[in-house]
Amino acid sequence: MTQNSASKLLNGDTVHRTKQDKKAGGNGFVKNHCLFQQKRYRRPAEKPFVESFEETPLLVAVLTYMGYGILTIFGYLRDFLRDWKFEKCHLAREREEQKDFVPLYQDFENFYTRNLYMRIRDNWNRPIRSVPGAKMDLVERVTPDYNWTFEHTGKVLKDVINMGSYNYLGFAENTGTCADAASECAVKYGVGVCSSRQETGNLDKHEELEKLVARFLGVESSMVFGMGFATNSMNIPALMGKGCLILSDELNHASLVLGARLSGATIRVFKHNNMQSLEKLLRDAIVHGQPRIHRPWKKILILVEGIYSMEGSIVRLPEIIALKKKYKAYLYLDEAHSIGALGPRGSGVVDYFGLDPCDVDIMMGTFTKSFGAAGGYIGGKKDLVDYLRLHSHSAVYATSMSPPITQQIITSMKCIMGEDGTTLGQERLCQLSENTTYFRRRLHEMGFIIYGNNDSPVVPLMLYMPAKIGAFGREMLKRNIGTVVVGFPATPIIESRARFCVSAAHTREMLDTVSITCTLLSSPIVSKIRLFPYNCEIISHSSDFISRNSDFVTCHCEFLTRN
Repeated sequence: MTQNSASKLLNGDTVHRTKQDKKAGGNGFVKNHCLFQQKRYRRPAEKPFVESFEETPLLVAVLTYMGYGILTIFGYLRDFLRDWKFEKCHLAREREEQKDFVPLYQDFENFYTRNLYMRIRDNWNRPIRSVPGAKMDLVERVTPDYNWTFEHTGKVLKDVINMGSYNYLGFAENTGTCADAASECAVKYGVGVCSSRQETGNLDKHEELEKLVARFLGVESSMVFGMGFATNSMNIPALMGKGCLILSDELNHASLVLGARLSGATIRVFKHNNMQSLEKLLRDAIVHGQPRIHRPWKKILILVEGIYSMEGSIVRLPEIIALKKKYKAYLYLDEAHSIGALGPRGSGVVDYFGLDPCDVDIMMGTFTKSFGAAGGYIGGKKDLVDYLRLHSHSAVYATSMSPPITQQIITSMKCIMGEDGTTLGQERLCQLSENTTYFRRRLHEMGFIIYGNNDSPVVPLMLYMPAKIGAFGREMLKRNIGTVVVGFPATPIIESRARFCVSAAHTREMLDTVSITCTLLSSPIVSKIRLFPYNCEIISHSSDFISRNSDFVTCHCEFLTRN
């Protein structure tokens, strides 16, 4: 890890961090973000749109490629030993009588899975046995065969700090108003509907939720679905088809990519948050039309997300809306991670930028993050929603949303909107904003390379090297911190990372513990001259952490002193 020395936007614009007392205008600034009624939460009227994507240092990139090269060589060696029965084979293989067939498992990703991913597989799919709140309980497991299979020991790891769940507002809880309301709803309606909306699965709770979502988003109408992934993958094909053009951000979620492919429309990809790339595609689409026949496209749809879950970046929505209006295209906005997590009212990236919801043609989001529930929604004009009720596969064939889940969303959304008669929702929005700013600033001051927007609760911390992926996840868990580590193919091969998800339920002590642990586990690449005094300062205020990790802290401080 090195200091952020060349932070820049992916569209080529250099990011300059401005002083708070320096006024600036233009598209690079977000207006009226997080202006809360309480005086202590009030923020400046204008806020710079700051996103940092520091390039991988050359030395780190070279070492990372070397690491993958060594792992690949040993992978081929192990495959050779498996073929000659020198090593036990745990792979799915063809039968002997099928040896002359083309192998089913032949591509590089399968090679990567069995020889690289399997070595660090213990960092994923960990079973939990509690609510995924600020802290959680994990089931301990061991592997006798290098992560091919796992066995549960019967022990439980208690009070693990949860930095991996998308519990942005802390509504994933088993006590309180939401839990009580969901329990009462389960007693009255049961836990399943056993039918689709068009048959006997349409409850009054579903219609109440749809009206509430429309009011929350500021649109004419909305429709809810039982699964967030299917909200994208099944609704985009209902809106687009042959002769239509989809312009998709290169970092869009798999559900958006799948929906675009299922639609049969032509797909073209533009660079992430790059307005020049998007405008070029729009201009070419208008000028040249469809390939070969050169007829105008039936529809042009721009697909973007509010917050990109692997990068922590926020979409440049004002500029995209300007291009959409200029070229008469439609806009599909996926707010899975931004709804409830951004904006003074918590209603997403549209609220964050202070824009008119009517400028977004199709507003999509999920209830799986900020609302602590499940499912998704589509919002927009009434004609659009009425059309989807009849043509969306997710509406016609899928079982409707479970009643307790519906009630959980209703109660949490009313809390965010202040319709429950309390200020709890507003306080959680403020707490999430404060925690995000604090945690990002702390990691940046410690010398880590972190990606994304300053206001994004998704915080990717760059690890780069493949060996660090497994080591970081395991060592964090040893210190009672649960986090998500991500590598290829979910990220570019030299941009492996740990992804932290900040929640309003996290306390300053939890965030300090996580940041200190990251520092203690960091490599000597961090600038020691700048880091050592800061480490001493933060460690001196964390007596509980020292008592749990006294030997490790002592060794770390001695190492920094010597160097």
